[in-house]
Parts: sequence; structure tokens; C-alpha cells
Amino acid sequence: MNKIWLIIKREYLSRVKKKSFLYVTFGVPLLFIGMMSLVIFLAVNQGDKKKIRVVDESGWFKTTLKNSKKMEYSFAEGFAANKEAFVKDGYDYLVYIPANLNNIQMFAEKTPGAMDKSVVEDEINSIIHSRRLAEAHIDSGILANAMKSVSISTTSISEKGEKKTQVVVAQVVGLLGAILIYLTLFLYGVQVMKGVIEEKTSRIIEVVISSVKPFQLMMGKIVGVGMVGLTQFLLWIGSTAILGYTLIPMLTGNNAEKMAEAQQAAATHATNSGDIGSIGELFQSMDGLPVLTIIFGFIFYFLFGYLLYSALFAAVGSAVDNETETQQFMIPITLPLLFTIYVSQFVIINNPHSNIAVWLSMIPFTAPIAMMVRLPYHVPPLQIAGSMALMVAGFIFTTWVAGRIYRTGVLMYGKKASYKEIIKWFKYRD
Repeated sequence: MNKIWLIIKREYLSRVKKKSFLYVTFGVPLLFIGMMSLVIFLAVNQGDKKKIRVVDESGWFKTTLKNSKKMEYSFAEGFAANKEAFVKDGYDYLVYIPANLNNIQMFAEKTPGAMDKSVVEDEINSIIHSRRLAEAHIDSGILANAMKSVSISTTSISEKGEKKTQVVVAQVVGLLGAILIYLTLFLYGVQVMKGVIEEKTSRIIEVVISSVKPFQLMMGKIVGVGMVGLTQFLLWIGSTAILGYTLIPMLTGNNAEKMAEAQQAAATHATNSGDIGSIGELFQSMDGLPVLTIIFGFIFYFLFGYLLYSALFAAVGSAVDNETETQQFMIPITLPLLFTIYVSQFVIINNPHSNIAVWLSMIPFTAPIAMMVRLPYHVPPLQIAGSMALMVAGFIFTTWVAGRIYRTGVLMYGKKASYKEIIKWFKYRD
């Protein structure tokens, strides 16, 4: 055990002391905050007010088409003359409305933006609908009330009481957790594989093996790199939170009023789409999620998912002499995770308690992704316990298999490994 600890310490310190580790650890949060600040800045500064010249041959819009914060309308006569001169006169767009209201056209020097076209289109359609309803002696208020869509709220009931929930929030939290685990498994698993290949090709491994057993070396390397990953992940979370509270207001200029307007616009869009009622309700619905279970589950599946897959990555690294030879062995390793990611988007999210969702969350190779997607939907404790027990058992079994391959493959040079050869290594007696 002391030898494994020495290997863990060496793997951990050799990586965290590198400048590249510091650059990535503190550079990624800065880059993330910078991107967020840019998005916020662009959201609250979406350009100047557009000047639009309108040629209205119907006579419906001169008194009804009003200026707004984004659009300034100016009416004129003569389509042909204005078509030639609207750009020279300093207008962004020319809107031509024929008398019969058919084939309304929007002209611009360059292709109009989708948002500008949508705003003008919505305002014109609203006026036309109101006018036609009035001509038919139909009360627009009564019709709007009759056509109003209903929104169904969801509430979770448990022994602790009732809590409002949001399906959209559960989907986002579950998928985000699954994607983070998916990325970290590959990011740090590949580091283990590359480390094994480097030591093998440089022949350092021959010296190390004379002092420790191959299994001890493999476990030390896996745990050491895993601790590096956990350290980096925790630093990312902490530094991103701190920088978010301090830098975002500075970089965005404390545009509180503009930010409020942007949030209100987002809330209005969400309400119209029928998914969520408001931004406030969206955040309040987080209270309806099993937050502690999600956090604990994320940490557990990150650690044991990493340990399981890193053992396989280490076995692959021991079987090859360079990175180009790893491709044939990487496909079987990556397929379960890729399959689960795709199934999660189309099956598990829509039916998180289905048989396929339950089985995928029990199989150790797919559980880190499938269970993270399911956790926001209040998975029964017995299923969580069963999944975690199988995950631990899967890690032990996978490590045992990988260790038997590693002990032989790490000392093999100049011979291109095949699946048949790897099976032979596994069957060798101690």
C-alpha cells in the first residue's frame, strides 16, 4: 500500500506542478467568464434603433404602426421613388404594403436580420388581425381569451410534502451532469493512457517494475491522475463562481436595467412557448429537485466512472507502442458511453423510469451517464443503491481484468497487439 501511495503522490505532484496545469485550471474559468460576459454584453446591446420607411397603399398602418425602442417608422408615398432613395436617405429598410395586403415586401441594402424581419412581421400581422376582426364585428379580447393556451404545472409528491417542479429544469440539469461526466471520463482517462504509453516507450517502466508490481503501478497511476482531475474540477467550480460574482458586473458595465429588460424578454419568450412561466419560477423550481442526491450522485459516478474507464485506458496504453495504435481498442471502450448519450437525449429524458432507462443506469459501463440523467426525476433510493453497488463491483472486476492485461502488455515491445494476443495475456498465470 505504501508503494501505491508513493506512485499516487508522484503522479499527482508531477502534474499539478506543470505550468500547463495552472494555465488550464485558471485559464478555463477566465475564458468561460469572458464568454459569458460577451454574451451578456451582446444581449443588452443589440444595436441601434432601426429606421424603416413604409409605403402603405392600404391606408391601414399610418396611425396604427407605432414606433418602439427597436423600430422607428416613417411613412411616405410613391413606391418606385422610395425604392431608389431609401438607403441614400438614411433608412435601414423599406417596407412596401400594397392595397390588397398581398405580397408585402421588405427591402434592404443587405439581407435583413431575422430578428428585425420577425419584429416588423409580427407588428403588421397584429394590426391586420385586429382590423379584420373589427370588420367582422368580433371582439378581439374575447377571441384572444378563447385562444389562450393553458400551461400545466408539475408537482412532485413525497413523504416530505409537495414541491413544484419544472420538466425543463430536470432535463437541463440531468443532461448537463451527464455531459460533464462524459467529457471528464475521456479527458482524464486519455491522460492515464498517454502516461502509460510514454513510460513504456521510454523504457522507464522496466526500472519501475523492478521495484513495484504492475498492478500497484497501474492503480497508483489511475488514482493519482484521478486526484488531479478532481482537484482541477473543484478549482474550476470555485474560481468560476468567484470570478462570476466579481468580473461579470465589471465586464458588462453593471447594466442592471438592461439586464432586467433582457431577462424580462427571455421570460416573455418562455411564457409564449408554454415551457416555463417566468425566470423567477424557473429558479424556484430548483427547490423541487433532489439537489443533495444529484450532487452526491455526480461525485460518486464521476469517481467510479473514472476509475472503471481509466483501468481500461491503462490496459490499452500497455498494449500499444504509440497513440496511433490505440484507435482499434478505443472504439469498444467509447461505444457504451456514446450509445448512452444518444439514448439519453431521445429515450431517457422522455421516459426516465422506463425499463431501458433503469437497465442502463444499472450496467456499470453506462450507469455514469444514464443515472445522472435520471437523478433529477427522483429515482427510487433502492435503484440508486443498486446502481452504486454494481458500479463498485464493476470497477473491481474491470480493474482485475485490466491489471492482468497490463502486467504483460507493459513489457511487450515491437509487436503490434491484437485482440487475440490480449486474450492470451489475460490467461497467463501469475
